[in-house]
Amino acid sequence: MRVIAVVTTVGTENQANLIARELVARRQAACVNILPGVRSIYRWQGKICKDDEFMLIIKTQDTEFEAVAETIRELHNYELPEILAVSVPKGDPRFVAWIADSVDKDAEFDDEEDDDEDDLAYE
Repeated sequence: MRVIAVVTTVGTENQANLIARELVARRQAACVNILPGVRSIYRWQGKICKDDEFMLIIKTQDTEFEAVAETIRELHNYELPEILAVSVPKGDPRFVAWIADSVDKDAEFDDEEDDDEDDLAYE
């Protein structure tokens, strides 16, 4: 089992929360970090663009990459969302085991969320 970090960016906090929540709920990712304040400068359709975005860092297993990518494409509002995977050559064995346990589709989970639902406002 190999750990990967998948990176994507989105335009709104609500979309970041939606994608992160769904990836974890579908057991495709153990954890998603949402980083605000990302400034992206890029070429799109012949123009240089500049946008403020949120970056998602998705911790999962390499076997989940296709499912993660499909969920991002399903929920993302960009025509061509960034979906890049980076291999993680080493990690704390306990953290790596936690990732594996978290994406195990056969494991029993209580998918009850924390009471702090206000942090997960969706559009």
